[in-house]
Amino acid sequence: MADTMQFDLVSPEKSLASLQVTEVHIPGTEGDLTAMADHAPLITTIRPGILKVLGGGETLEFAVTGGFAEVSAGATSVLAEQAVPASEMTQELLAALVTEAGEARDSATESSRDTADKRLNDLIAMGAQLGLSA
Repeated sequence: MADTMQFDLVSPEKSLASLQVTEVHIPGTEGDLTAMADHAPLITTIRPGILKVLGGGETLEFAVTGGFAEVSAGATSVLAEQAVPASEMTQELLAALVTEAGEARDSATESSRDTADKRLNDLIAMGAQLGLSA
């Protein structure tokens, strides 16, 4: 079907999804974007957030901590630093991610402190979207 594209989500630990979808909502570092079939090719970094995948009448959500997305006509691939189905994100896992990001911010150099602070805030916002508190 011309309205669908191949979607793959992988993390260093495993492949989380490989299916035909109609659209993918990506939390891009430069702003959120929606990839659909016949999208112009691009590669972008992703920030911590919720990756939403629509297809077959259902929506799948994944909590991602960063990584890269490659979009081409007919396919979207996401290589995530860490990714879990949103329904499996726990308060404990979020707390560990926030603690790690806070420690990285506290030890960041002056030139990279803003980036580290943004990552921490993005993780906190992701938790809030999932109904979890940091």
